Amino acid sequence: MKKVFVLILFFSVVIISPVQAQNKNDGNTAVTMGEVIVTATRDNQETRKTPANVSVITAEEINKTGATTIVEALDKLESIQFRTFSGNASQALIDVRGFGGDNPYGKTLVLLDGRRLNRSDMASINWLQMPVNTIERIEVVRGPGSVLYGDAAIGGTIHIITKKGKGKPKFNASVLAGSYGLSDERAGVTGAADKWTYALTGENNFNFGYRDRSKYSAQGGSFDVGYAAGDMLNVSLGVSFNKVDYQMPGALTKELIEQDRRQFQPSIPAFFMNANSDNDGSDKYANINLGIKSFWGSLGQMEINFLYGKKDLQMNMPSWFSYNYADTKTDTYAIMPKYILNKSIAGFPNKVVAGVDYYNEPYKKDIFSNRERTVKLSSADFKRESIGYYIRDEFSILKNLILSVGYRSDRTSISGSNIDSASPANNFSNRKDYAAESYETGLTLLWGKQSKAFAKYATVYRIPFLDEVASFSGFGGSFLTSLEKEKGISVEAGTEFYPLDNLKIGLAVFRIDMEDEISWFATGPFTGFNKNQDKTRHDGVEFSISYLWPGLVRFYGNFTHHLATFEDGANNKKELPMVPNRMANVGLEVYLPCNLSLRPEIHYIGNSFLSGDNDNNAEKLDAHTLLNIYLNYKPPWEKLGVKAFIGLENIADVKYSSFGLDYAQFGMPNFYYPMPGRLLKGGISFEF
Repeated sequence: MKKVFVLILFFSVVIISPVQAQNKNDGNTAVTMGEVIVTATRDNQETRKTPANVSVITAEEINKTGATTIVEALDKLESIQFRTFSGNASQALIDVRGFGGDNPYGKTLVLLDGRRLNRSDMASINWLQMPVNTIERIEVVRGPGSVLYGDAAIGGTIHIITKKGKGKPKFNASVLAGSYGLSDERAGVTGAADKWTYALTGENNFNFGYRDRSKYSAQGGSFDVGYAAGDMLNVSLGVSFNKVDYQMPGALTKELIEQDRRQFQPSIPAFFMNANSDNDGSDKYANINLGIKSFWGSLGQMEINFLYGKKDLQMNMPSWFSYNYADTKTDTYAIMPKYILNKSIAGFPNKVVAGVDYYNEPYKKDIFSNRERTVKLSSADFKRESIGYYIRDEFSILKNLILSVGYRSDRTSISGSNIDSASPANNFSNRKDYAAESYETGLTLLWGKQSKAFAKYATVYRIPFLDEVASFSGFGGSFLTSLEKEKGISVEAGTEFYPLDNLKIGLAVFRIDMEDEISWFATGPFTGFNKNQDKTRHDGVEFSISYLWPGLVRFYGNFTHHLATFEDGANNKKELPMVPNRMANVGLEVYLPCNLSLRPEIHYIGNSFLSGDNDNNAEKLDAHTLLNIYLNYKPPWEKLGVKAFIGLENIADVKYSSFGLDYAQFGMPNFYYPMPGRLLKGGISFEF
């Protein structure tokens, strides 16, 4: 690791050194960028120049839909699906491009201002840790991003950008309320003064939940301060914090759903299941991001980010038959220097991005015998450390044709020990090292004012989670040194075509061939182990369309087809569980008199095989179609910036589940997680 610290020290010294760069732009006139996407190339870039299917959701769009969580904002985009065990967003599982089967964790990279939120253990991120009023925009880049981001960027990358100050002070506040005790209060201020920028936001989000014991509450906020020290140096500091408390109602059989779909899982002694009458969790998060940028004119620019994240997680699962109470503390220390050179070669535009990502993530988990934490049963102490070097180049071989190539090399180590005082046979101490490489090449053809076509080839990988390699949560104790990383090859092509200025048609087709995907090999309903499975294939088509008739109507919609299959072994050509073949979203926004707009939407998810049904011989999780409608009002009070809305979701009160388990193979009934029924909500916001 000495090389790491030498390199980081070099970057740190260089970035703040008084370089004698010319304060000019080599005679080039500044160009006003169109829609900008950061995550695609780790630098500001027009969306149409990116060889990928990209979506951007702005703060205005989030506010307009009345979304109270990031999950609600993302769930209607093509190729994206969420599943939850509780009906709320606290621990929602994301599926992008069909990577949402039995092990959806770590297949989609989620970033907050450049720092990865993905946990080092096998668990979903808590989507409530990012209050929606702190968000400036969300950038979704579908497809592989292993070269630029390394581990986990397989199905796609989601980058959440928080608000930064600019211009005169702007104050905003909003109140939202709805069914099942939903309430959401937000407030914030942004602005700039002289060389300083500032943004301060806060939010309180509460919901009793649709089912018994599915309540959650989330309180959080953030502030960001920036300072421009002349034309050559910018410094920024962002801090965010959040506390989430949530309950877990458990799964139900079809018989129990018929009795009362809103009940929590009762005790089922025949299958050794206690009631989910007291299962809950409490999470605390803190994030700090210190960024320094140095601009050197024709010599490019240097950036370095120092990141810190803290998670303090408490889990209470009395419904389990042992090892019911756990406290997890995990920190993230990251240093990410980056160099960008945007300079023509022989008159042809060329941009190079090169950098290093270093992460150090200590992880501790203590398990207790009771909620009061008076008797400790076991203690696990682990560390995940990684360093990745990457370089990516974009070269305009023609005025309207961009060639991109990239390479990354990663080294990751997982080490630690487990001490189980209740069962000493579970004790171990071990280490596993992983090496990974990734390549990519792409072509982007630009034509007309806004249209593009692209093709991309890339390799991808995922390093196993701590608790995939090591078993330390009470159900045995082992360290799987034989467990290898997941790896694959991705090929895709697509287009964004504007036959008219206000008509956009998007199309992307892709194939991702994976090897050694990790899944749980069940030997019983509560026993098993992780292993690298046979080859798998993910094929897909993504289609989107939007049309604006100014002043009258806006139409938008998307359709996704996924086919995820095993390609070897006993289940060759069988479909992967929990991956629906078809998804669709359609919406219409009608602009009415009196500053009103009406927006009906249809959301469709096709059926899929249940979790664990690798041989496709059990019943399927049913398809469902949801109808939502929203009425927005924006009075002509420009100084107050008032906006109001009322919405009715799942109008037909459709009874559906987003997740199901194939327990019939073990002589048990199948289990399901019912989702909310009809929901009424409304809110009002001010900005002045």
